[in-house]
Amino acid sequence: MDWRDEGILLAVRPHGESSAIIETLTREHGRHAGLVRGARGAKLAPVLQPGTQLALEWRARLVEHLGHFRIEPVRSRAAAIMADRAALAALNAIGALLVTLLPEREPNEPVYHGTVALADALAEAAWDWPARYARWELDLLTALGFGLDLASCGATGATEDLAYVSPRSGRAVSHEAGGAWADKLLPLPGFLIGPGAPTIGAVREALRLTGFFLEHRACPALGRDALPEARGRLVRLLENHEMVAPG
Repeated sequence: MDWRDEGILLAVRPHGESSAIIETLTREHGRHAGLVRGARGAKLAPVLQPGTQLALEWRARLVEHLGHFRIEPVRSRAAAIMADRAALAALNAIGALLVTLLPEREPNEPVYHGTVALADALAEAAWDWPARYARWELDLLTALGFGLDLASCGATGATEDLAYVSPRSGRAVSHEAGGAWADKLLPLPGFLIGPGAPTIGAVREALRLTGFFLEHRACPALGRDALPEARGRLVRLLENHEMVAPG
């Protein structure tokens, strides 16, 4: 068995004295692992950094085997992202969430393209990358089968003045309908459903929203005990992060 594809490197685990098992998110083959011989040597170690875009050739005797990767770098993002501690934490959270929650070897082009676009935003130091990250988590919930219904109020059908999300149904709730139960509902930041420049405070609310459903819906359904600590580190760093629109 063999195939060729392109993917983004999510994680690297040492294997033996000189090799490593890498986790990648590929365009056509989903999240896929494989062994890279000589991965810890002087030639490949600088290339095998999370966030690197790779041309991949995978070979195995049987499809269910781990198999081996031959790799060629397409684009390195690590050096640019490492200059920003919070952006690096976001990159680590992306890899950890995908390795933890995304089914292996199931193609998902929306997740692939969304992840590549987010990694590019991190590498380019886009001012609004925290908001893009929050939207990425929202899209990940959808890809995992736990998408939120934010198009209209679950109680009245209204499409305006949506302010909350029900933790039970995952549906939006209008300000009027949810007022009496506001303390039992999750805030819905406006930038998740409409235009406008997001604030860092709104991003923190968005991550509390997506984090709730990732932890209480996705993790139990997928047999995971908890969200990866890498996401927690990102959330803590964003408590002191500023996000200022240019101009």
